[in-house]
Amino acid sequence: MELRKSASYTYMHFFPCPNRLRPLLFACKDKASISKTHALMLLTGLFMHGSSNGGLIASYANIGDIKSARKVFDVLPRRGIGAWNAMIIAYSRKEYPVEVLNLYRQMILEGVRPDSSTFTVALKACTRLLDLKTGEEIWCRAMDCGFEFDVFVGSSILNLFAKCGKMDEAIVVFDRMPRRDLVCWTTMISGFAQSGRPIEAVDMYRRMQKEGMEGDGVVMVGLTQACANLGDLKLGLSVHGYLIRKDLPMDVVVQTSLVDMYAKNGHLKLACHVFKNMPCKNVISWGALISGFAQNGFAGNALDLLVDMQGCGYRPDLVSLVSALLACTQVGFLKLGKSIHGYIVRRLDFDRVLGTAVIDMYSKCGALSWARTLFDQINSKDSISWNAMITSYGIHGHGKEALSLFLEMTKTNLKPDHATFSSLLSAFSHSGLVEEGQYWFNRMVSEYKVPPTEKHYVCMVDLLARAGRVEEACELIDSMNAESGLAVWVALLAGCCKNGKLLIGEMAAKKVLELNPDDLGIYSLVSNYYAKARKWDDVASVRKIMKKTGMKKVPGYSVVEVKGKLHAFLMEDKSHHQYENMMQLLDKLDHEMRAIGYVPKTEFVLHSLDEEVKEKMLCNHSERLAIAFGLLNTGPGTRLLIIKNLRVCGDCHEATKFITKIVNREIVVRDVKRFHHFKNGICSCGDYW
Repeated sequence: MELRKSASYTYMHFFPCPNRLRPLLFACKDKASISKTHALMLLTGLFMHGSSNGGLIASYANIGDIKSARKVFDVLPRRGIGAWNAMIIAYSRKEYPVEVLNLYRQMILEGVRPDSSTFTVALKACTRLLDLKTGEEIWCRAMDCGFEFDVFVGSSILNLFAKCGKMDEAIVVFDRMPRRDLVCWTTMISGFAQSGRPIEAVDMYRRMQKEGMEGDGVVMVGLTQACANLGDLKLGLSVHGYLIRKDLPMDVVVQTSLVDMYAKNGHLKLACHVFKNMPCKNVISWGALISGFAQNGFAGNALDLLVDMQGCGYRPDLVSLVSALLACTQVGFLKLGKSIHGYIVRRLDFDRVLGTAVIDMYSKCGALSWARTLFDQINSKDSISWNAMITSYGIHGHGKEALSLFLEMTKTNLKPDHATFSSLLSAFSHSGLVEEGQYWFNRMVSEYKVPPTEKHYVCMVDLLARAGRVEEACELIDSMNAESGLAVWVALLAGCCKNGKLLIGEMAAKKVLELNPDDLGIYSLVSNYYAKARKWDDVASVRKIMKKTGMKKVPGYSVVEVKGKLHAFLMEDKSHHQYENMMQLLDKLDHEMRAIGYVPKTEFVLHSLDEEVKEKMLCNHSERLAIAFGLLNTGPGTRLLIIKNLRVCGDCHEATKFITKIVNREIVVRDVKRFHHFKNGICSCGDYW
């Protein structure tokens, strides 16, 4: 007994107060030394001292022993704010946000008053969980406890609002803060950029500059993202220049954001320049450039980059694979699309995003039945999956199948939204199902309470006008609440052009020109309308406008996949080594087609040319060359898939019907709008194209 008293006295002599324990606990880096200090605290009675046990909990947590930390916490007879915070912070550092909030709630129930650290960490947990409701409750309590103007608590609630896209609420908190540090400014700039409000992100940065704050690399990442969304190359170059002038550290995150910004704005040379000069790349860097190439229509570059990425030892992520699937879709490369699908199944979780991308790929590469099989295999379908499959049926001209699938969707818990109805109405438009379109357009408004947008009106005007009911289409345009946009008038003009409705077409053509389109394809449509109306002076005027705009016409090309390889053709492309054979075959087919009733449609070719020259030009269109190559290099009965980057011209559409009758093959042509399945002299579009 005397010995024990003596030992106790000795320990108390060396540790007269809890403050001396703190450096000792801080110095402990392993469980053995912490356990000895823990034993010392028990022996001396310091464990019962509220200010010491928080440090003990933190020490166990710092070496990753969260269980021991919790055991200490649970046996404490009195838990002060230090112990609660130590345990809450321990869970936060281990990224256990649910446990953080459970402990916070228990703390409130036990009547302990939270401090700045408690609120900061609890709000951080809400941000990780995107739990806005709980976060707002914690923020209300923080304000009640007098922490409304605390910079740490304020930064945390700003971050929560920003991550949840609640920027209007964030700006209210931000404006009331008496002191704003760089973290707060960064949160606001990044939040606006990520919420699709790039102008406000840029304005916030300028406001930050006026208040004398200088941005760091993290601020520049948010600003770069805003430039990408704005399409403002000048500002983007300024940001890049600022980073260089200020000699700010350009790590992989900053450089990747620059690659992404340049790529999204179509400046792929600049994106490649930044990418090639990156000393350290990661999967996200590769994905940003692959996505940029795919989004800008450079499918070949995107797919080559995917191969290079794997050659450098990187495993493609979700962004890279979705971009590669988009590239396969653009050029109709079914073989590679299948390979990517196989890679996804073997290496990744087949989630809804990837599932929808693969469905879209199969559909747009002409394998509609495979798209449907895959759709049926997805266990948990969201509205995007349903919409993708409805759209797939639509672009193939299967309006009734699209409606059947829509009706299946209505039997689930999912409610059709504006995108669903856009897909459905577009399917009706491609199939010429006028009555069905009118019926479901009315039900969309009356029963499903979906207000019609311009996209819905475009589908309906297109449907009515292509069916020759242009007067009804005009009435529908007049009934629109908002000003009718360019797409509506283009749809009306296309229908008038197809059906020879010249009077209404004249009005539609003038409206289109008044709206100053920036697409040469639309000017070509207006020119074709005037050519059909034999108004050659107006044709010349439109072509003059096209020249004045300085826009370069996108050359028409067609791609065909033969034996797993893609072959592309331009109009009058004589460079191909099989050109002579292709022309001989087309001449032979031309004679046979004429014998069974084919008459070339030359009305849209320049009127100043001889008829024979016009017919020869039609015979050299890219889709005809692709068809000829496919017929020469595949066996009898093989189905051909032709991908056309523009609309199929009227003459090629007519000629392909005759060709399928002669060669007894199915030829599928995908143009910029839809699929045309030609078989036995008939097209699936029923001439609604």
